[in-house]
Amino acid sequence: MAFVSDLSIAVICSSNMNRSMEAHGYLAKKRFKVRSFGTGDKVKLPGTAADKPNVYDFGIPYDDIYNDLCNKDKQYYTQNGLLHMLDRNRRIKPASEKFQLCTERFDIIVTAEERVYDQVIEFMESRSPVYNQPVHVINLDIQDNHEDATIGAFLICDMVTKMAQSEDLDNDIDEILHDFEVQVGRSVLHCVLFY
Repeated sequence: MAFVSDLSIAVICSSNMNRSMEAHGYLAKKRFKVRSFGTGDKVKLPGTAADKPNVYDFGIPYDDIYNDLCNKDKQYYTQNGLLHMLDRNRRIKPASEKFQLCTERFDIIVTAEERVYDQVIEFMESRSPVYNQPVHVINLDIQDNHEDATIGAFLICDMVTKMAQSEDLDNDIDEILHDFEVQVGRSVLHCVLFY
């Protein structure tokens, strides 16, 4: 499949379950070169009680998590949308991935919340740059629910499309992000780091 842009994109949330996967699926459908990740210690999904989340290690296949939740309470997890979300995820890739274990280099990293943005920056700054290759790290806050994840995927795609149309992203990005903020009425965080 031919990509619409040479830009290599990562979308990241905490658990690589909802927001990053919705954006990953949508960007992939639009033929962008995209991967998705989480930055948390574990993959956490809501349980049947607020104090009893379902916790998994990164790398556990979405199929296994789907089956585990079916065995625990299929009706409940169908009703709250988690089984639908996991079904979508397993059609995109086999399992959640932790960003801090990835060795691939990206042109753009988009995070879905400020805490994740901070974790990405902290991780990137903990490593010495080797390639002198810039990466634009951008945060767009997206609430962690199904509806906002869908809206967030559209917004991320819109923003990335504008970046892909630039002939000199490093020089144009401030203006692109400013125009995007005005257009959608949301603020974004942005910094440049190096691989």
